[in-house]
Amino acid sequence: MFSFPMTDPFASVTPLIEAVEQADTATTLLAATTRLASQLAGDDPPAPAAIAALVQVLGFNNPGAAVAAVDGLIACGEAAVAPLLDNLDAHNYGARAWAVRALAGIGDVRGLELLEQALGGDIGPSVRRAAARGLGQLRCAALPAQDRRAVQERALTALEAAAGDGEWVVRYAVVVGLESLALDLTPETGSSERDLRERALQTLTLLSDPDQDTTVVPLRANQALGRLRPTA
Repeated sequence: MFSFPMTDPFASVTPLIEAVEQADTATTLLAATTRLASQLAGDDPPAPAAIAALVQVLGFNNPGAAVAAVDGLIACGEAAVAPLLDNLDAHNYGARAWAVRALAGIGDVRGLELLEQALGGDIGPSVRRAAARGLGQLRCAALPAQDRRAVQERALTALEAAAGDGEWVVRYAVVVGLESLALDLTPETGSSERDLRERALQTLTLLSDPDQDTTVVPLRANQALGRLRPTA
């Protein structure tokens, strides 16, 4: 009987992973991370070791490489969620901030708690902005109705609380998040979903007041209301 050697389905990314692990300068790390992230964008399923390598990059003091790693992790989708959540480092603010950006881009409901915490208390406006956008784009359509409503309720509550954020870029992202959330809450759904939609519209109306906000936020809020109200 002939036996055939087992082939490694992830052999093609092994050299790319090694290049990330062996990078000894900021420039080589950026280049290696970019190559690995680009490869993962076309891999299904992505190699777990490659995901782990990208998660590790988030903790390095290299913003360019971190951006490339975030892009790669977002391309991996739900396969990257558990590695991101399981490897959060409470003592490494940079890694946690980049993880928030990645989870916001993926939109998996398992990232809900971290996004809530980031929007409500992170010191970085860019991190709060990412969290606000992410909360509006959580993919919960496949959840049972009761669970879906619970997720939407939590996301809306967090966005409502952030409507008074001191940074206009965060308030702008809250508008974007509210619009995305309200688009999923169609008037034809149940009464609880309609109530949530009405709350989102009310918060957008508040943010559209130019007397309360002299930035571009009211303009963006009015734009959102224009898209939402015809179907309300």
